Amino acid sequence: MSDIALGVLDLVPISSGSTAAQALRNSIDLAQQAERLGYTRFWFAEHHLNPGVAGTSPAVVLALTAASTSTIRLGSGAVQLGHRTALSAVEEFGLVDALHPGRLDLGLGRSGGRPRGERTAPPGTATPVVEGRAPNGLLIPPRFSFEQLLGSPRIALQRRLLLLPGAESQDYTEQIDDVLALLAGTYRSPEGVEAHVVPGEGAEVEVWILGSSGGVSAETAGARGLRFAANYHVSPATVLEAVDGYRAFFQPSEFLDKPYVSVSADVVVAEDDDTARELATGYGPWVRSIRTAEGAIEYPTPEEARAHPWTDGDRALVQDRLDTQFVGSPTRVADGLEQLQEATGADELLITTITHDHADRVRSYALLAEEWRRRGHSVQSS
Repeated sequence: MSDIALGVLDLVPISSGSTAAQALRNSIDLAQQAERLGYTRFWFAEHHLNPGVAGTSPAVVLALTAASTSTIRLGSGAVQLGHRTALSAVEEFGLVDALHPGRLDLGLGRSGGRPRGERTAPPGTATPVVEGRAPNGLLIPPRFSFEQLLGSPRIALQRRLLLLPGAESQDYTEQIDDVLALLAGTYRSPEGVEAHVVPGEGAEVEVWILGSSGGVSAETAGARGLRFAANYHVSPATVLEAVDGYRAFFQPSEFLDKPYVSVSADVVVAEDDDTARELATGYGPWVRSIRTAEGAIEYPTPEEARAHPWTDGDRALVQDRLDTQFVGSPTRVADGLEQLQEATGADELLITTITHDHADRVRSYALLAEEWRRRGHSVQSS
């Protein structure tokens, strides 16, 4: 295995009994600790109308974090283009880059967007999966259907509040092309009118595409020669499809001469397996709250999680996420992450860790970094 860097994906989680302000302070502190530990990048997710998540605006949170760190790369995982324009994304990141040049990753997703029609990778490019396992034994659970989320009144309200009345999202691939052109200073309207973004044009921003399948996002990232981040932690059933699709569509570009992939994973590390499992107890109810479309709850204590009245339906709803969370001692978790890297061919891994207590979360990242280095990895990308 080659040297595989580790990054952090943070949702700015709010623990039960805490506040959004404390969650923000915790996330900034975690970024400082991740920088000290040598993690290569620190990304913020974008979520809306979730009582237990304070990360509503990646650009704002990473701007606050940039002022408190000095070397770690900061980015979005991801800015959701379905309810904003290419111009707004470039302007926001251009503003931060003006004061913190060369440190930003503009990760772009298409949640809520209007695709131009799903496509999948060419036949014969997918990694074969047998009995729910990749060839190296990595668990690939049954596919989860997100249809119930899309039909949720809360999701419809979210879209209504995020979009201006009568507005319609731009075609995703066209939007990506506009982002790239605005950053490069080559944008022209269909009528030939130039647009120059200041600050933003010429920003030292690294563009990534995030995706959970081998469809539009993977195709766009590959065809434009951009970096691609696939989600094992959100959609473990489709991670191989996503990375294979991206590589199948890849064309060398001014950005990359070969594919570059990051893969995310949910992780909780402690000194021993039992302690780690105790710290991860709240994960099931937390995932359930997301998948029932009620919105992420405040992250519960282990005691609160055990008091949750589970039904068979609840367990079925979250089983794939529970089965694919890496929980345990540093050795056990690192073994699992190496298996994930081998199965996907990832160049980097992006780690998400949520525990009720902030100190436990920091400790989890510290233990993982120590074990990763012990195995000959540098944590940070070269």
